[in-house]
Amino acid sequence: MFDSGVQLEIFPTTLDLRRIDLALNMRRYYRLSVQRDLFGRACLIREWGRIGARGQSLIEFALNNTHVIDFAMKQGGFSGYGLQGFV
Repeated sequence: MFDSGVQLEIFPTTLDLRRIDLALNMRRYYRLSVQRDLFGRACLIREWGRIGARGQSLIEFALNNTHVIDFAMKQGGFSGYGLQGFV
């Protein structure tokens, strides 16, 4: 029942979401990634667009990982998206 063959990380740094609706010809992706810049600051990198096409990206800076995660969780708009590999 729970054996999906995919091991999840305890503290993931990247979250890949996708939304596919063939009736609406919709194939979208959304990626959130936490990385460090050259100065050691935490960055939230957002990428979104149509699957198979070049999308858009936005980099937001924060003081530490906690601020980045809090900011990402306050953002809505993920309705209809599912974790990649589980959809």
